[in-house]
Amino acid sequence: MDLYRFPFDTQNCSITLQSTVYSAEEIQLDVATDKIKILQKSKELFQAQGEWELIDINETKAIMIDWVEADQLIYQITIKRRPVLYVINIMTPVFFFLVLDVISFFIDTSGSDKVSFKVTLLLSISVMLLILNDTLPSTSRRIPLIGVYCSVVFILIGISILETILVNYLMKKGAKKRSTVETAAAVTGKYCVRGQQNPPDSVRDQNEEQSRTLDLLKQILRAATNRNQEKISLSWNAWARIIDVIFSVLYMFAIIVFLSVHTNRWFS
Repeated sequence: MDLYRFPFDTQNCSITLQSTVYSAEEIQLDVATDKIKILQKSKELFQAQGEWELIDINETKAIMIDWVEADQLIYQITIKRRPVLYVINIMTPVFFFLVLDVISFFIDTSGSDKVSFKVTLLLSISVMLLILNDTLPSTSRRIPLIGVYCSVVFILIGISILETILVNYLMKKGAKKRSTVETAAAVTGKYCVRGQQNPPDSVRDQNEEQSRTLDLLKQILRAATNRNQEKISLSWNAWARIIDVIFSVLYMFAIIVFLSVHTNRWFS
């Protein structure tokens, strides 16, 4: 069986009738009725309403020349698989898993829910691959297109998980840098406050102008610290956002190209 286009495959079966004892001079084989009547009668007798559908029957006559010439009557039967069951049970769920993976780009990247969601999708694709492995018969020919379809979707979701992990890493690194700057600013402000509360005896009698100068210096230091903190945080967050947007565009483009090429190969 040629399962390359499974489940949209069409199979050809040949039945050869001949005598192994008598030659063509003793027994001649011929078709009793024409092709149209044979096809109609066969469809009436073809009662199986399951996986296969009878499409056509062709008959040809030949002569086998071996140790004796013998008449041959060859029937070529064409049957087509009904793909609805496989489309509903395998192809459609895998496609919706891919759509859910694309929609997951709109989930907030600050938490771990996005990674958990994508890992769940990857496990679901793994289950579908196991079902497909049990459904397809063993074959030594080319890999069926449905196997390529599920495997490529599995790889795409795996790459998407790696990108999500990278974006989360950049976001957490920016948050870590921000907390480090906040800690340094808090320690600096505390030191300034202590210096103001316990001044040496020589400056205890300073006037209000010096106190205002100290307050102004503290405000400048706080503003510079906040600016540096926002700059560091925005730098890491900006890289994370840029990577996420670029990857999402390339990801959707790759999906569209893959589905277009694969569908063309499936029905060509």
